[in-house]
Amino acid sequence: MFVSLIGMPGGGKSTVGRNLARRLGVPFSDSDAVIERQIGCSIREFFDAQGEERFRDVEQDVIADLVRADRGVLATGGGVVLRDANRHALHRHTTAIYLRSTPEELFRRLRHDTQRPLLQVADPLARLRALFQERDPLYHSVAHFVIETGRPSVHNLVNMLLMQLELAGVLPIDLVPSPVDGIEPLLH
Repeated sequence: MFVSLIGMPGGGKSTVGRNLARRLGVPFSDSDAVIERQIGCSIREFFDAQGEERFRDVEQDVIADLVRADRGVLATGGGVVLRDANRHALHRHTTAIYLRSTPEELFRRLRHDTQRPLLQVADPLARLRALFQERDPLYHSVAHFVIETGRPSVHNLVNMLLMQLELAGVLPIDLVPSPVDGIEPLLH
């Protein structure tokens, strides 16, 4: 079982992915971290020196390599869906989950972030709205499931993902939390 998390920058993919992988007992990968190790600098520095197109080339190669694993959880960069090859690889080789957040929620989380190259603009909220408008349909085209993130805790988001995967038959039921295990039910 291989799960990929897709969505906008700041949508919680890395944090949720790390926790989901821990709960499932499978390896976790963050495509942006893999890219930074490969290029030897931050993504922002690479963007500034080489441009977005060259970054997307590197990202496409990394995604192609990462989806070859037979199990794990992969957190992807927010722009991964801009390339058709990435959309195809993620949809075909993983169970893709779109962690969907509104631009306003994302702005609240990212307003002090100085590392995301596409948000280093005069009006980051307007930029997030434009990115969301462009990317939301692409995320939907890749995703097997969409989870509205809203404001639940990471713990609750991971439980929601586990339940969705179990309901879809992707996970065995014994991996899914239940009230008997002392975990509050998500459905009221």
